[in-house]
This record gives sequence, C-alpha cells and structure tokens, in this order.
Amino acid sequence: MIDKAIGLYVNMQGPHHFRSTRQQPFPPSKARRLLRVPGPGYHQEDAILIRPLLCIFEITRFFLLRFSVFLQQLLNGLTLGSVYALIALGYTMVYGILELINFAHGEIYMLGAYLSIILLGFFTAIGLTSYSLALSLALTLVLTIIFCSSYGFTIEKIAYRPLRNAPRLSPLISAIGVSIFLQNYVMLTQGATDKVFPSHFWGAGFTFLSTRITYLQAMIILVSGCMMIMLHTFIRKTKTGKAMRAVAQDKVMASLLGVNIDNIIGITFIIGSGLAAVAGMMVAMYYGLVNYFIGYSAGIKAFTAAVLGGIGSVPGAMLGGILLGLIESLGASYISSEYKDAYAFIILIIILLVKPEGLLGKNLEEKI
Repeated sequence: MIDKAIGLYVNMQGPHHFRSTRQQPFPPSKARRLLRVPGPGYHQEDAILIRPLLCIFEITRFFLLRFSVFLQQLLNGLTLGSVYALIALGYTMVYGILELINFAHGEIYMLGAYLSIILLGFFTAIGLTSYSLALSLALTLVLTIIFCSSYGFTIEKIAYRPLRNAPRLSPLISAIGVSIFLQNYVMLTQGATDKVFPSHFWGAGFTFLSTRITYLQAMIILVSGCMMIMLHTFIRKTKTGKAMRAVAQDKVMASLLGVNIDNIIGITFIIGSGLAAVAGMMVAMYYGLVNYFIGYSAGIKAFTAAVLGGIGSVPGAMLGGILLGLIESLGASYISSEYKDAYAFIILIIILLVKPEGLLGKNLEEKI
C-alpha cells in the first residue's frame, strides 16, 4: 500500500524530481528507502506515516530550489519594513504621550515625499546634482526634515493643543480633518497625477549569496537603522528624552517636577514628523513616483505596525514595522501579490487575539 502511495507521489511530481546518480527515475521502492518509509511488511494503517515525511520533503525541496528568491524577498521586506518602522515611530511616540492617534501623520510622510522630489528637481535644474549628487541628497534630506517638522509642530499647535482637555473624540476628529485637508491641499497644488522622482543611480548595486542588493536598498536599511538607534539613545540617555518618558508616564507629576508639558509634546511632534520626512524621501527614491494618496495607505500600515509591536512602545514600533514589511513581501511572493495588503492585518488579528497589548506592549491598568 505504501509503495503504491509513493509511486503515485512520484508520478504526480514527475520523474525528474527523483533521479539516481545515473539520471534514471527512482523506483517507488528506492524512493521509499530514501524517505525511510516503512516497507510492505507493515500494516495498512502505517501508511499515514508517509504524509508528514512527504510534507517535510516537499517543503525542504521548495525552499532549497527557491532559496535565492527567498533571500531576495527577505531583503525587499526588510527594506519596506524599515520605512514602515520610521513612520510607526511617530504614531507610537504621540500615542505614548497624548494617548492620541495622529491620523495626519501619514500626510506628513506624503509631504516629505513630495518635497524631496521638488527640492531634488530644483537642485538638478541649477546643476548641483551634476556637481555633487551626495551633497544634493544631503541638502534635500535636511530641508525635507526641517519642512515636515515645522508642519508637524504647527499641526499640534493649531489642531491638537486647543483640544487637549476636550473629550477624546474631539482631537481624533480633528486629526482626521487635518489628514483630509492635507490630502486635498497637495492634490490641488501639485495635481492628481503621479510625480516622478529624478533617477540617477537607482539600478546600481551588487550581488551577495545570489541576491541582488541595490545601493539604494542598502542605504534605506542603513539610514533607517541609524535613525532608530539615535532615537532610542535620545529617549534613554538625554535629559529631554527622560522628560518625554516622564510625561508619558504621568503628566501631572511631571508638571509638578518642573517639566514643560507643551514643549515636550511639541518636541515629540517635531521628532515624529522628521522621521516621517526621512521615510517619505526614501520611499520616493525607492519607488520613483508618489501621489497625494500614499500618505493614507502608508499611514494605515504604519499604524498597524505600531499596534502589532505594542502601541506606545518605541522598540515595539520598530519590530512591528520590520515584521509588517517581511509579511507583505513573503506573502506576495509565496502566496499571492493580489492580497499583500491583507496578510499583515490577518497576522495582526491573530496576535491581538493572543496578546492584545501587542508583541512588546505592556498591559497597564487605567488609573481611577
């Protein structure tokens, strides 16, 4: 019975999957010995043992034959996850201090992408990119961070600060209104069509372990990693970072100890908006085009990453962003690219059912 099952499996897979050293198809008996499946002397019920063995064999063969594809998708997922992590940090920092979901944060990321295209196009027109491309990119990055940080600080001062003591629903509605306003503002001023990022060196790269790594991917991962490390060090080691943690823990007590709450909240919005600006520029460079709607889709995914890692936890936002990018990339490659946006939400639902506070979040009791 088992010989027949193996023979059927061999025929289904094709003889080219089972070859001896002489390039001849494996007979069922030899395939049975290779897989260490019980022989004809066993009872018919023992045939069930072949199923897990065949599954393990098929999965192993699948990954070995497509190992280079797996590494490539792993790299793509890490690149995309690094961008998600930068945006998610803004969500989790604001929530950690204000317990507010800043739905306008995705539009700050979108503004960063648009501004990077405008600035680099300007530098190209005046000939600065031909003189020094690195200098042009550095200036574009710095100016984009300053511009987006100013936007984030202004949004907090106009849309959120007057509603700080209002019911929680009021600032949430205000955040949604700011998001819609910025979307339409960019659509009216820049047009509804896609904007193309100037291309200079995006195809250059190198090969490692049969995996193509572009210099742009390496730069995105490196820059994102450095920004995360700098933020973590800033929050843990500096006086302002300690004040931010104190405000997140207890605003009233921090205020009594001399911490300026308004300044700390403003700094939080500035830092989060700066990180979103970096992410926007890198996405514009990576994909080569942007539109006014990218802030909404990236914002939803980054918020999902923040919840996945644990909303309010900075390490959790980093982990959630990386995991989200890997899930999307591997799911699109091995299952179907049509549902790549659904994979992350499926994993999110499963994790929240098991661990509602997220992977690295803390389940804190509300004070009464």
